[in-house]
Order: sequence, then structure tokens, then C-alpha cells
Amino acid sequence: MRVLAALSGGVDSAVAAARAVDAGHDVVGVHMALSRNREATRTGSRGCCSIEDASDARWAADILGIPFYTWDLSEDFEQRVVADFLSEYRAGRTPNPCVRCNERIKFDALLERALAMGFDAVATGHYARLTGGATDSRPGDPTGLTLCRAADAAKDQSYVLAVSGPHGLARALFPLGDAPSKADVRAEAAARGLPVADKPDSYDICFVADGDTRGFLTRALGSSPGQMVTPDGEVLGEHSGYFGFTVGQRKGLGLTRPAPDGQPRYVLETRPATNEVVVGPASLLQRTSLDADALVLLAAPESLGSGEAGWAGVHVQVRAHGRPVPARVTVDAEAFTIHAELDEPLRGVASGQSVVVYGGPNGERVLAQATVA
Repeated sequence: MRVLAALSGGVDSAVAAARAVDAGHDVVGVHMALSRNREATRTGSRGCCSIEDASDARWAADILGIPFYTWDLSEDFEQRVVADFLSEYRAGRTPNPCVRCNERIKFDALLERALAMGFDAVATGHYARLTGGATDSRPGDPTGLTLCRAADAAKDQSYVLAVSGPHGLARALFPLGDAPSKADVRAEAAARGLPVADKPDSYDICFVADGDTRGFLTRALGSSPGQMVTPDGEVLGEHSGYFGFTVGQRKGLGLTRPAPDGQPRYVLETRPATNEVVVGPASLLQRTSLDADALVLLAAPESLGSGEAGWAGVHVQVRAHGRPVPARVTVDAEAFTIHAELDEPLRGVASGQSVVVYGGPNGERVLAQATVA
């Protein structure tokens, strides 16, 4: 197959491209320039798409002996990921920009360009396992496609990939899905002579290179002073913008008066209409059910009896590396919604989060993805 290998400049994408070459594919490397700031530099493990990353990507391609190009996708990234991030926070929701980037950039904008240039599939350094589609030499065919957790549970990225669905993933290759550990990947990179073998991983939000999400939001959305209140409406203090807070947050609340019982306070919700941030005890963060919309199915729902469809005995996960919680999930395929009854309380569920349903014999297969309502 003709394969476009997305080279971020990191070790994972470099080894993934190398494995695609080893598999006999006709591989071309591409680096996605996502930042509008062409002079951006890396700060340790923070940030991406910098000058250093582009140079490292080209260096890796040279060593692998594959053609290399840089594609400017900064406008797509700004409009489809950054603007969405700001819009969601303005609406009082908690988005995951990595989910949006995979959905709208890597398996939409990038794939669209790849297909226009005659490529069959896109290879990335994600840690997840696929069967069907391009993995089985059937690029573009979603029939029987399954997405499962990576062999290395600590690096698993199936959570952020699920939103792309069967059609988006049918032209994807994840050569690192069966890698036992990140240490093995680094060792393989070193053995191949790739200079990025010891390069630090990027983390946090890539377009917030200094890690100050609240500062980024304030610069973009402006200051909007409001009140910090209890669920009963008691005013405890002030804030500079409700959008700078997320459900479950404990640090950085700026409160000077402790709770009567001496227990920590957490953000329970943000109220855009009144510009209020509601805080309270941890016990009020517990959820025993959740509803989600914008459903993406990766497996057919099963009959649950009484006219209901979905899955029993599965797990749901609301953060990239969060704890999977046992649940019973009902599906309304016509409304593209799910309802999950949780067997264990889940803390800090926020509107806008991605929820992924896992099932199968080992609980590793992705069954569905949706957005918490």
C-alpha cells in the first residue's frame, strides 16, 4: 500500500514509520505544521510542532530513506481544534483537544489530503490495536473493524481515537499497537540509529506550551469577574472568568475562607449564564449515571430486553488515562445518545468530556464513544 506516515518529530511516529517501511509499504513522511507561530520552540516536554520537531521529523525520514514533506495545517488546526476548545470553555464545558485533533486533523484533514494524492492509508505513532481496514490490507473498508487497547496499557490511546469511528479508522495504521512498552520503542529507535530515541514525550495541551491553560483562556476570552458560590448560593469569593475552571478542580480556587468542616472545596459546575463558579465538597462530585450525545458506534449494540439495546457488564472511561468504571449502557441509535448506569460512583464527570465504552472478552475493545451532555 501507499502509506503516508505522520512524523511529529517524536520517537513514536519515527518508529511507526520505520515499521511501515519494514512491512513493505511505499512510505512517504509528512510533518504537520499546526502552529501559526513559525518560530515556536519546545520547552522540554511541553509544546509540539516546533522548529526542533520539524527538523527531527526530517532527520528521521532521511535515516529511513523515505521522501519527506511539511504540510501547513495551521489554519485547519486553529479553526477545528483551537476555536472549538475556546468555544467549549465559553459554553461551560470541558473539551479534550486531543480527541478533536485526532478526529478533525489526523483522520479528517490529513487523511483527506492523503487520499487526494493517491495514498491508501495513514500511519501514526498512536498506541492502539486495530483489526480490519488498512491493517488487513483493506484500506477504506470498515467491515469488521475493531479498535482495542494497546498492548502497553500505560500508553494506550484508544480513548482519544474512538471518536474517529470505523470509517475514519479504516485507513489508519498503528504499528506500535503491539509494542510491549515505551522503553522497547525507545530501544528500537536507538537500534535503528534514530536521533529521537531519548527525546522527551510531549504532554499537556500542545498549543498551550507553557502549561498555563487558565492564562491561555483569559488571553483569548478576556477577563470576566464573577462570584464563587456554594450550591446554596452563598458567596465565597470572586474569580476572573468562569471559563478558567473545570469540574473537579481543587487547586487555584483563590478562596481565603475554609469550609465549616475543614474539608477541601472543589469546582462542582460553572454557570456561563450568571458567570458563577459553584464549589463544594468532594461528595457532591460523585455520579452514579451519565448521559452523552454525538454517539459514535464501533460495535453493534446488543439486546438488553424490554426493547432496550446496548451493553451490560461493560466499562466506561471519561478521561484519557482515567479509571474504567463498570456500567450498564443503553443506546438510542436514532438520537445518537447513550445512558450509562454506573456500578461504582465516578467523580468529576463534566459536560463536554469524551466517554468511551469498553467491552469484549478482555474488556479491551472499544464499543462506542460519545460526549457527556
